[in-house]
Amino acid sequence: MDCYEIWVDLLPGVGDLEFVDAVHGWLGHLKGRGEIAGFRVKRRKFGFGPTGMGEWFISIEFDNLAQMDAAFMEAATRRPDVEALHAAVYSKVTNYKSGLYRDFPDAVRIGR
Repeated sequence: MDCYEIWVDLLPGVGDLEFVDAVHGWLGHLKGRGEIAGFRVKRRKFGFGPTGMGEWFISIEFDNLAQMDAAFMEAATRRPDVEALHAAVYSKVTNYKSGLYRDFPDAVRIGR
């Protein structure tokens, strides 16, 4: 499993449920097309978390990098329906940080 991890903060005036609904709209679209395996949206609790990381954490799961590429290609089309869903998320955030992680050890690991 490959995981695209995203940390963000909300722009001033953006409601928490408004943001979460937008994330579910965008990532639900990708999941419905089979372009992601799953996703989770998490919010920092009690202010605990590393300095410089956003209040919000989104983990997007992919079966493999080919599936991830398909999801990125869907976003790159910028078709009006796709762009509306994607923009509904990115237009609400600031302090974006991301990383690509994998389960470890994974199925391709050979030896020690």
